This record gives sequence, C-alpha cells and structure tokens, in this order.
Amino acid sequence: MASSVEGTHDPELTAALAGEGADREREVARSTRRVVLASQGVIQEQKAGRKRVRAIAIAAILVFLLVFGPLIWWAADNLIAGEHLGDLASQFSLWACILCPALLAAAVMAGWLRHRS
Repeated sequence: MASSVEGTHDPELTAALAGEGADREREVARSTRRVVLASQGVIQEQKAGRKRVRAIAIAAILVFLLVFGPLIWWAADNLIAGEHLGDLASQFSLWACILCPALLAAAVMAGWLRHRS
C-alpha cells in the first residue's frame, strides 16, 4: 500500500510545497501593492483639492461679508429709519444690495461651470 502512494506523483503539488511558485506570487503581490498605493495617492490628491476649494469658498464668503456687510447694514438702517425709497442714496444702496450678490452668484456659477468642464 505504501508503494501505491509513492507511485502517484503530482508535479504541481510538489512545486507548491517546495515554494517554486513563490516568485510568481511575490510579483503579483508587488504589482498589486503598486496599484493600490497609486490609487491611494490619487484619492488623497482629490481630497486635498476638495479641501482647498472649500477653504477658498469660505474665504470668499467671509471677504464678501466683510466688504459688503457695512453697505447692507447701512441700506437696511436707511430704510428702517424712514427715508424714502425715492432718495438717491436709498436707491443706490438698494441697487448695490441687489447687484453685488447677483454679481457674486454669477462669478461663482462661472467658476463652478469652468471647473466642472
């Protein structure tokens, strides 16, 4: 019975037990590791880009509020104080309060569309 087991010989099993396929598996693991590290780098760059865009958007909103906030406050104060809408100063401040956010929105949309395409 022992002679019948010794007589059957599987070359693939012997090669696997001897570790002859390890070089091939090592190359596959090395190439897989390279692909994973490259894709991880791309994902990190995309995250950094999104963070940068978010930071720029927040900074732009803060600058807008700091620059145009007093003008909006002045216009609201003039209207609440009882000045007429027909006064030149009230009309100018209302136009500025309407036109400035519209121009900002147009600039943001143009930047978004340019970035998207």
